[in-house]
Amino acid sequence: MTAAPPPNTLYTRAAALVRRIGVPSVVLVAALLFDVVYTTQAALDDFGPRFADFGLLPGIFAMAGCGLWAQKRAAVAGVLGGVVLVFSTLFIHAFGIPPYSSVLPKVTITEVVAGVLMVYYVARRARGGVAFCVVSFLVVAGLVAVFGRYAAVGEIDGGTGTQALLVGVVLLAAALVPAVAARDRSPRSEPSKRRLRKLNELAMGQWVLMGVLAIGLLVEFGYTYDSGARGFPVLFCSVAAAVVAVLSPRRPADAMLALAGVLLLSALITPFLHLRYAYPMPSGVPFVQVAAGVGAVVNLTRARGLSESWPRIGVLSAVVALAAIVNSNRRGGLQTDPQVLSTLAVPAALLLGIAIAIGLMLRSRDSERTTVVQSAVADAQTAERMALARELHDVVAHHVTGIVVQAQAARLMAEKDPQVAVEAMGRIENAGVEALAAMRRLVRSMRGDAPAGSSEFSEQATTDLGADLRKLVESANHGVPTSMHLDLPPDLPHEVGRSALRVVQESLTNVGKHASDATEAVVLAEVRDDELHLRVTDNGREPTRRPAGGSGGYGLVGMRERVALLKGRLSAGRGPDGGWRVEAWLPLAAGEGDE
Repeated sequence: MTAAPPPNTLYTRAAALVRRIGVPSVVLVAALLFDVVYTTQAALDDFGPRFADFGLLPGIFAMAGCGLWAQKRAAVAGVLGGVVLVFSTLFIHAFGIPPYSSVLPKVTITEVVAGVLMVYYVARRARGGVAFCVVSFLVVAGLVAVFGRYAAVGEIDGGTGTQALLVGVVLLAAALVPAVAARDRSPRSEPSKRRLRKLNELAMGQWVLMGVLAIGLLVEFGYTYDSGARGFPVLFCSVAAAVVAVLSPRRPADAMLALAGVLLLSALITPFLHLRYAYPMPSGVPFVQVAAGVGAVVNLTRARGLSESWPRIGVLSAVVALAAIVNSNRRGGLQTDPQVLSTLAVPAALLLGIAIAIGLMLRSRDSERTTVVQSAVADAQTAERMALARELHDVVAHHVTGIVVQAQAARLMAEKDPQVAVEAMGRIENAGVEALAAMRRLVRSMRGDAPAGSSEFSEQATTDLGADLRKLVESANHGVPTSMHLDLPPDLPHEVGRSALRVVQESLTNVGKHASDATEAVVLAEVRDDELHLRVTDNGREPTRRPAGGSGGYGLVGMRERVALLKGRLSAGRGPDGGWRVEAWLPLAAGEGDE
């Protein structure tokens, strides 16, 4: 059984695209699409000069290009990005183009994402002095963009300026800290590198949730600016909820309790901050916290199953219900209208059911994938063991059988003709050396010490079957005189040649072990009708004594397995004259396909 290919669904194609181009590039492209749609809508509405907002697009596209280029030429792209920010600000100021606010006031979301990416790549890849200069230039360019664009529409107030500086410091730290941690190449940084790799794997598995949370946080940032400094505590709770949800696959049970605590804190402080009118939370819970709760429920159900997850899901549900009672009444006070509460309960229950269903579906898929991987590993291990067993039987047993046959002959002839015994000892020595070499190859293969790109198969693949067969017959380890008839092309596929060599080798080994009083063996190897035809015969009789070295019973089994792997045919049995006959037909096309 082989591992089934993953289904070609929209999700798998999107996941493959994200892995190929990287999460940073996907986030930047998503920000660019958002800005294009938002700017187009603003340019075509009835507020302000028509089409004036299109003047933002050149700077937006230029910053996106710099952000993508920073992955290859970080320092150059960083300098160019700072220049683009400054000139874009001058262009906006000169032509009175109305900029909109995102995370930073009057700076588009694409410019923010591209700037963060450029700071990250510059701090990670450029030399220390160059990195400091380029990052400083980007920071100055960002300040010029914020205060210069505000100057085009009016003076910036102190509260907005403080918020801009605070958010800018947070973004700068968020880019610099992981960049500096990844930059260290000393041995002491290995634990931090492993943590960064784990975080990267976590992000790759949570990219859908991260995208939803990023959009929600972008919207919530805008409402925070409208509400002034009062909105920052709830925004902080939303950011904390998003972080907990993204990290929840590491410790899903603890993450669920932590998320419930964050939502409870947000629900209790919202009335004191008078944010009911300023924040988009008709259900009493901000959208980011709702999305974080859904993601945490999915991850918990996926990891633990429903039977172990429902107590913590119940705790989170209770906190959400409390938030709805406390904060869903826009007129102030607690929400006690049963009709309103039931209206809120239906979508909440539906959303919870969808999250649980998605988690159980992913859990089932993970279980199936684990089963398939385990089955594939077991099949690979079995195939490897069978291959090693065949090689051990065909190669080593052949040489050992020759040693036993030659030793028996030397013992019988030692008294009559000592010279024959001496010659037999030489052949025994050669067979022993070859057996040791074969054993070393097998041991090296089993230990994984073979050179890269080779294995016990490629190492022993024959390049000239005719020469290898002649060497096999001339070694005479089986102890029976053997004649050959060979008609082989020079371009025989290696896989076919190797299997043919092993079939002939095992057949001759059986002649030496089982053919009583055999005086002749014949080997035929020829190509007919796109097949390699092999035939090994002898003129021995039915064995009347135990064969030399015993019989393991795996010779024919190994030959049938080798032939079956090439989709060939094998027959073995007594011939018309009483001797043993082994014939095999190996398709040449099968060997070429395997190669």
